[in-house]
Amino acid sequence: MTDLATDPLARDLLHQPPGSALSPAAAAGGYWTAVAQRLARDPVTLAVTAILLAIVFLAIAAPLVAGADPYAGNVLARLKPIGTPGHWLGTDETGRDLWARLCFGGRLSLLAGILPVLISLAVGGFLGVVAGYAGGIVGTLIMRTMDVFYAFPSILLAIAICGLLGNGLSNSILALAVVFVPPMVRISETVTTQARQLDFVEAARASGTSALQIIRHHVLANVLGPILVYATSLISLSIILSAGLSFLGLGVTPPQAEWGLMLNSLRQAIYVQPYVAALPGLMIFVTSMCFNLMSDGFRSAMDVKLNK
Repeated sequence: MTDLATDPLARDLLHQPPGSALSPAAAAGGYWTAVAQRLARDPVTLAVTAILLAIVFLAIAAPLVAGADPYAGNVLARLKPIGTPGHWLGTDETGRDLWARLCFGGRLSLLAGILPVLISLAVGGFLGVVAGYAGGIVGTLIMRTMDVFYAFPSILLAIAICGLLGNGLSNSILALAVVFVPPMVRISETVTTQARQLDFVEAARASGTSALQIIRHHVLANVLGPILVYATSLISLSIILSAGLSFLGLGVTPPQAEWGLMLNSLRQAIYVQPYVAALPGLMIFVTSMCFNLMSDGFRSAMDVKLNK
C-alpha cells in the first residue's frame, strides 16, 4: 500500500498549516483567481498539460488519426523498423501497425489509469470526509478498517484481487480502485479534521447549522483542493500499475491494444527491434510523468495565502 509517511505530496497535503485554509467566499473568489494566475505563469505545468491533452486527443480520435487497422496483421511485414513506408513507427511481432496500436492502446491505458482514481475519489473522499467530520466511533471504525489494507503492498494487493476475480479490464479497474481507496480516505480524513477546527466552521456549528450544510458549504470548499491534487498524483501510479497488471496477463487480454500488453508481447523482440519494442514503455513513462508533474504544478499553485 502507498506509504503516506514517505510520499512527499501526501506529506505536504497532510501537514498544511491551519492558516492555509480559506473561507468559502475567499475560496470561490480571490483564491482560485490567484491559483489560475500562478498556473498560467508555470511553463512546466502548461507544457505537460499540453502533452497530456495531445495524448488524450490521439486516443479519442484514434479511428481518424491511426491510418490503419490496429488488429490487422501481416506476417510478411512483422517487426518492421521505425520509418518504414506505410508504418512510420514500425510494426509489432505479427505485422500490425504500431502507430495505430499506440493510438488505440491509449484508450484502454488512460481508461484503466483514470477510472480507478475517480472511483476511489468518490468512495474514499466520501468516507474520509465522514470520518474526519464525525470523528468518534464512526471515524475510528472507518480509519481502522482502512488501516487493514495498509498491511499489503499496493501491487501485491492488486495482483491478489485480479487473481481472485480473473483477468480483464473491468477486474483490473476494480482492483486498482480498492488499492487507492485507503490512501484517499486518509488524505480526506486529515484535511477534513483540519477544516472542522476552523473558526468559521465552529461558528456555523454553534449557530445551529446542520452537519450536512456545514460540510457542503464550509468544509468541502477547503478540502476539495488537496483531495483533487492527490487524486491527480495517483493517476500516474494507476497507469503504471494497470500496465503492470496487463504485462503480467492479469489485465487487458489479447488481442486488445493496451500499452502494458503491447510491452509484454514485444519483449521478445527487444534484441531484434529495440526501438520499436520500447515505444509502448515510452508512452507509459511519458504519460505517467506528465500526470505527476501536472500534479506538482497544481499543488504549488494552490499554495497561495491571501492574507499576504
